[in-house]
Amino acid sequence: MSERKNTAGGYDFFILIPTIVLLGLGLVAIYSSSSFLAEHRYQDSNFYLAKQGFFVLLGFFLLFVIKNIPVEKYKGLVYPLLFISFILLLMVFIPGVGKKVGGAQRWIRLGPLVLQPSELVKLSLAVYMAYSMSKKADYMSSFTKGLLPHLMVAAAFMSLILIQPDLGTTVIIGAWMIILMFVAGMNIFHLISIVIVSAPAVYYLITHELYRIHRLMAYLKPWEDPQGFGFQIIHSFLAFGSGGLLGVGLGNSKQKLLYLPESHTDFILSILAEELGLVGIAIIIMLFLILIIRGLKIALDAPDLYSSYLALGVTILMGLQVIINMGVVMGLLPTKGLTLPFLSYGGSSLLVNMAGVGILMSISARR
Repeated sequence: MSERKNTAGGYDFFILIPTIVLLGLGLVAIYSSSSFLAEHRYQDSNFYLAKQGFFVLLGFFLLFVIKNIPVEKYKGLVYPLLFISFILLLMVFIPGVGKKVGGAQRWIRLGPLVLQPSELVKLSLAVYMAYSMSKKADYMSSFTKGLLPHLMVAAAFMSLILIQPDLGTTVIIGAWMIILMFVAGMNIFHLISIVIVSAPAVYYLITHELYRIHRLMAYLKPWEDPQGFGFQIIHSFLAFGSGGLLGVGLGNSKQKLLYLPESHTDFILSILAEELGLVGIAIIIMLFLILIIRGLKIALDAPDLYSSYLALGVTILMGLQVIINMGVVMGLLPTKGLTLPFLSYGGSSLLVNMAGVGILMSISARR
């Protein structure tokens, strides 16, 4: 199929259609996985569905606005976005503004909305990295001109995210930036040095917090404490096992009945696996693959280096989140509180991913 048939009015169907399907499936899954919890907690089975529906509408508005903004205009937003993101991260620690959930101070309350600033940081860094790497294309192999400035900017944000505490997001941002800089021409010796220096620090941070040790043990030996640290991942296994080939049917999950914690957020794929089975999960993976492959193609075909790096950054960030979330719920990776793009409940994550889709469509329209 030709490029002309794949797009109309600047709307890339290989991006837009999978996004719409995933969002629709996400709303169904959120209602299915959260209705019992919402009724139990708020006496309103539609509580989470209504909130997510609002963010879906807001996300589509954001997508269409960003899609119609020329990519060059983003260059003027690089430093304002970084500044706003940094201020919002600081606001997390202000009493009465920051919101603490489960021992972590990662959210801020702005009127009726509760937002997670670290999600905006990801998008802001994507815009910044594209702008900076395209300007320093001839110096990316240099330590002082190519590597150090980007590491210093990232370190400022990662430090604030780390003390929330949110080690998982810190590691993801770090890994994502290294991938981007490597593609842009980072010296392989510098890459190896970063890994060698970072590994002991990550090991120390994991082994000096009990809840992180429990997460690691849940990954390595979940059956040693099935009622404790292994509880969540074991019930995720049960959900996947119960789904079989075709699933038990939408709305018929047993694990959503307060057995599987975070069933409408981080572990929503487990509920989908139980209700839709292997076939349903295969379709979801295929939809994400279409999005990611299309994003990479947009990056390769972009008209300039800045657009290419921006499309690549957005696509890799989305792909990393998908891989890590799926790896966690299937027991292939240690537990990390990370939502599944477009499917999980969470307004901040959804808005940032919809903005990313808008950026990809804007770049695609200019190819």
